[in-house]
Amino acid sequence: MSVDFPDSTNAAVIGVGAMGRHHARVYSELPDVNLVGVYDVDEAQAREVAEDHGSRAMSMEELVGAADVASIAVPTQFHADLAEECIDHGVSVLVEKPFVDDPAVGRELIEKADEAGVTIQVGHVERFNPAIRTLADIVADLDVIAIDAERLGPPPEGRQVDESAVLDLMIHDIDVVLATMGEEPAEITAHGVKNNQYATADLEFGDGTVASLTASRVTQQRVRTLSITAEECRVNVDYIDRSVEIHRHSLPEYIEDNGDVRYRHESIVERPTVQTGEPLKNELEAFVTAATGEGDPVVSGEDGLRVLEVARKIDRIAGGDEQNTTESEQEAAEGKQEADEDQQEAPEDEQEAGVSAR
Repeated sequence: MSVDFPDSTNAAVIGVGAMGRHHARVYSELPDVNLVGVYDVDEAQAREVAEDHGSRAMSMEELVGAADVASIAVPTQFHADLAEECIDHGVSVLVEKPFVDDPAVGRELIEKADEAGVTIQVGHVERFNPAIRTLADIVADLDVIAIDAERLGPPPEGRQVDESAVLDLMIHDIDVVLATMGEEPAEITAHGVKNNQYATADLEFGDGTVASLTASRVTQQRVRTLSITAEECRVNVDYIDRSVEIHRHSLPEYIEDNGDVRYRHESIVERPTVQTGEPLKNELEAFVTAATGEGDPVVSGEDGLRVLEVARKIDRIAGGDEQNTTESEQEAAEGKQEADEDQQEAPEDEQEAGVSAR
């Protein structure tokens, strides 16, 4: 089915807690978008947020009947059911990360959305950070060797987080890395402590590029950085102040000054212009544009699934529930070798069995 929208798109928000209330605020500020309603199991909170932004609290039944697009900003375990209800009523959805609990359920949602002719976008908001948009333009011309990312901070105040640091924090950097590389990693190693409240992961890609990621919610300093090492330069991104620096080497030279000869080797630092703009506003504008048929979602359901599968694998390895892929692959190879040897011995065994039977 195709969805026809009026000049103004009716948007709604499902879940108006710490993140969802910002979705409501941004929708209320977007031109040609009408914040038609909000829903939350906490009805008092829903009414408060609705009143703050000139909207009204609704039941889910009312919301899916009134909205053209909806943001789903509730705990991950409820994403799938709410997204399915929206899709069944022809409502396009932006689902906050992680996309779903179970990748198989995510694939079913994508199929349902395709059949219904509605859009799924996954809420990896860092993709819309102006610094990352600038980085994407720079990286297109680079021969990338390595990527390093840190996303660290203290335990969140006033917000209960059920996911590990991998699924809550590192998942942002996994998304940026996969988008930068355009492929999934060939090998993954990971380590975690304190139930993966602090975790590190090393990813290796088919062309030899490596990525090192660290996420923590037990670090008493807030850090959000990403660096790319390339043949030509090193690019540093600070998510917090939305800055980008490109470090290039200069040729060494000897300088004569009042008869003294000095050696100098300075780095050249470029600071490209980074556009202003709130990442969430950029994200919701892009979502509405895609949902109204004017383009594809920047972060599709398929993108969200790929990121989720890598994040889940890192989380399992870091937590000790799964071996590092390099070790697993070695054991798989050993198992295959043993199977091949058994297969080669099978004819002799069968011959002996046949003699006994006779």
